[in-house]
Amino acid sequence: MGLVFIFALITILAAYGVFCSLKSKNFLAVFWGMTTVLVFGWFSIMTIIHHGVPTSTI
Repeated sequence: MGLVFIFALITILAAYGVFCSLKSKNFLAVFWGMTTVLVFGWFSIMTIIHHGVPTSTI
């Protein structure tokens, strides 16, 4: 369950970083930030779907 929270926190912080990078026109940071959002966002969504929230003991 903690893994979902860690992945979600990384995704939220990376999305904030992408927004700040777009404002300062730093496109290399936008690229890496979007990559991070996509990867960790996918991991968090798939972990929630596969394990469920709250996690079951079965």
